[in-house]
Amino acid sequence: MAAMAAFALLVVAAPASADTGDEVPVGTRLAARTHPAVQLTSITYSGEVVVPSSQAKQAAWDQLTTEATQAVLAGKIPSDERSIAKFLFQRVAADVDRYLQPVGPERTVKAQVGGMCTGWWVTPDGYMVTGAHCVQMSDEELSQTFAQQALEKFNKQDAKDMINALRNFEADKEMIELVQQIYVTFNSTHLEIRGLQKSLSVLQSLPGGGVDKTAKEVPAELVSVGESYPGKDFALLKVNGQQNLPTVPLGDDADVQTGDTLYISGFPGLVTNTPWFSVESKLDPALTEGPYNAKRTTQEGVPYIQTQAPSYHGNSGGPVFSRAGKVVGMLIAGTVSENGEASENESFVLPVSIIKEKLNEKNVKPAASLTTTKYNEALDDFFQRHYKDALPKFREVQALFPSHPYVAKYITDSQQAISSGKDETPQPMWLWIAIGAGVLIVVGGGLLLLVLMRRRKKAPSSPQDQSPSPAYGGPYPGINGGGYPAQVGGGYDRQPVNGQVLPQGWQPQSLPPANGHQPGRTAGGYEAPRPRDYDSQLPGGGYDPQRPDGATQYVRPAPSPYGQQRPQATPGQGPADSNAPDVADLEREIAELRRQLQHRPPEA
Repeated sequence: MAAMAAFALLVVAAPASADTGDEVPVGTRLAARTHPAVQLTSITYSGEVVVPSSQAKQAAWDQLTTEATQAVLAGKIPSDERSIAKFLFQRVAADVDRYLQPVGPERTVKAQVGGMCTGWWVTPDGYMVTGAHCVQMSDEELSQTFAQQALEKFNKQDAKDMINALRNFEADKEMIELVQQIYVTFNSTHLEIRGLQKSLSVLQSLPGGGVDKTAKEVPAELVSVGESYPGKDFALLKVNGQQNLPTVPLGDDADVQTGDTLYISGFPGLVTNTPWFSVESKLDPALTEGPYNAKRTTQEGVPYIQTQAPSYHGNSGGPVFSRAGKVVGMLIAGTVSENGEASENESFVLPVSIIKEKLNEKNVKPAASLTTTKYNEALDDFFQRHYKDALPKFREVQALFPSHPYVAKYITDSQQAISSGKDETPQPMWLWIAIGAGVLIVVGGGLLLLVLMRRRKKAPSSPQDQSPSPAYGGPYPGINGGGYPAQVGGGYDRQPVNGQVLPQGWQPQSLPPANGHQPGRTAGGYEAPRPRDYDSQLPGGGYDPQRPDGATQYVRPAPSPYGQQRPQATPGQGPADSNAPDVADLEREIAELRRQLQHRPPEA
């Protein structure tokens, strides 16, 4: 019981895991877990842009000239050429098609336009969720986009030609911009796109490259698309040839309610569309947060969540997380100011229930990848400063998904933390169990030794402390009552000594001298080893049969083979004991004893 108590105390005393996870902000932990699954998506349209040349409608221009003259005469405008030209251009810009008409020749230019949004992996084999407006553009949007990005050259040239038509007229900056706006409207209105092609792609990092310049566009297939906002603004992409992709888990609408904090992850266009930031910076998602304000419903009957979490162009299609790190919706829209800038106080989120509905229509089942499971385990260790535990898990993630954009950095950080002595990994439980088991064995062994010592003190004297008894028959009355020593072991090697066969273990010193040899020596003169009780000063040849230390006692010498004589009295003593047996009786007893010993069982 004492040993078990000691072991229990040892286990309780083992240091517990130093959980410092609460010191890590929710946003930090959430960003680390979810950012690997959040990807920058791209939509690209390419084709040949065709615009006609322009020609003034003569009747409309004559009428406009008459109106300008009347305005000057009425004093409504100054009479200088600049004021009159400004009056004309303003009237044309307000109704371009009234004063200009398309004519040949056509002008063409190859152009490519597009935009970037945010998407996120829902399965390890390459299914991605994003917004519908991120994967398609209406005809009107296409014309406007191509006009803005492909017709700038034509617009400037057309404006220059119109101004040159006014002889001796020096146009200032304001006038040039006014004329250019006329042709922006005309060319975009009469623009035609031929050979239009659309491509969707996801920007992924190359193995070992991380989120840097080694990222490349991977083609994506459009599997399903809904209606743009205010409809069910949802799209499903598939990138083939993928495995072990990092994913994010889906939650439920009921996971969040008014007042809860929402977290938006994505790629704001103010970063991806500016030349001021590096490619590495552009490919790193941003995390914003804000309260859940209210639940709204559009006129089409589609539910949306209103939140104050900031969002920008490019964030569209990005996942929106609860505090627990599960997707509760997808960012779709945000309000803009009159000048087109994003407003941070209103963002609209498509609830996760709509996302699940659309996934079920295509029989796509969201699943956590092994990469994500191992990565999250490694992050838990990393944030608890258990760097030695985290390091092999991060390496396993790298082996599962070599293109992981962040794991290489965590491996380096873990190695540096270990080298600098910042690791706080606790000893494994098996080590504490082994130590406890060792203590249990030591304590148990000590108790067992104590019990044995106590038993030894209480036990009677061992047979070695008493005169040994023969294995068979009664005791032989040797000198002073000594008997044959008990023999140990199986079998007997009987060697003739002085013409007699004795059992193994008998010493020749117990026999009388023969042929003039000294006791204790063999026929060859070799002196047999003497027992520790030998003393040459003692009577009887140096053997003390009464030694109290428990040594083996020796029997009296066997009768001499050279004659049967009665024992003689020792000089200085009285005559021999008249009751002593004669030699013949002793020989018979010895013969009987030999016979019994020869028939002794081997296992005795």
